[in-house]
Amino acid sequence: MNLHTIGIDLGKTSFHLVALSERGEVVVRKRFTRKQLLRFTANRSVQRIGMEACGGSHFLGRALEQQGHDVRLIPAQYVKPYVKTNKSDYIDAEAIAEAVGRPTMRFVPIKSDDQLDLQSLHRVRERWVMRRTAVVNQMRGLLLERGITIRKGRCHLEAALPGILEDAEANLSGALRFLLAQLKVELEQTAQRITEADAGIERAVRENEACQRLVTIPGIGPVTATAVIAAIGNGAAFHKGREFAAWVGLVPRQRSTGGQQRHYRKQVGRRVACLWPDCTRRRCFEEEGNTSGEGHNAERDDGESDPTCLRVETLYGDRRRKLSSDNDQSGDPKRVDDPNDHGTYRK
Repeated sequence: MNLHTIGIDLGKTSFHLVALSERGEVVVRKRFTRKQLLRFTANRSVQRIGMEACGGSHFLGRALEQQGHDVRLIPAQYVKPYVKTNKSDYIDAEAIAEAVGRPTMRFVPIKSDDQLDLQSLHRVRERWVMRRTAVVNQMRGLLLERGITIRKGRCHLEAALPGILEDAEANLSGALRFLLAQLKVELEQTAQRITEADAGIERAVRENEACQRLVTIPGIGPVTATAVIAAIGNGAAFHKGREFAAWVGLVPRQRSTGGQQRHYRKQVGRRVACLWPDCTRRRCFEEEGNTSGEGHNAERDDGESDPTCLRVETLYGDRRRKLSSDNDQSGDPKRVDDPNDHGTYRK
């Protein structure tokens, strides 16, 4: 039996396979477990095997590559146009088998074990950071109900909490003091776990040559470097740097129709893209002589905007431009470079 392309619809325990001939006809349609699937493909000669890029696809892709197959992972949004009728597992597998044979199809590189380890470390660290933020916000909310206001920021809470717990004159009940003490312990434990995760990221940077090259770029630190490597590997999926910038979301996406140019900013690589503002901010801090970034907030205590953060906005995403109106004879409207003027035009 001559099999041209195979599409596999992945599941937790069951896998639906559809094989197409060179003429695009369905020649095989079966349901397997994971072990049965690997036994079926072990002695088959197939030009290409396709799967959707989802949970478990990288493991199965590496297993099929070890058998000598050409395995490609396809983003789910690129498979959907090939679904001809109602949705089922076999219909999805047939759509994958048809999409993987297209010469212009874009694929997702299969991640290695090292990339998955880095990605797992980032996911766990992200959950701990979110948990720490939730604990801080809960403590601030509980104190606000007792008339004690604490500024935003973990550093302000950590500085004020010991004095609040030791203050006998504060209008806090014994039950609330006990809860705050327990939350303080949870906050310290979470901070310790985040510190250990950061140490693991530092070790990964020292062991990875690509990460070491990335951290030499001004503004990119260990967290951003390892996140990029975990997401794209060696970057072979991108033919040029513009494609990587578009994937991250540094440039607007185009949604034009009817001859009208429409652009909107939507980040595809969201987890990596969220680190770029921090990179820019860190770069500005380095230029200001403050490598730690402490003491720089969007607004000062007196309500004035921080010039460093204004520079960050100018470098990242702020479209206000300084245009001189002198010696201009065209009468075109000019943008006003005023911190209090957000995008107004005047002549």
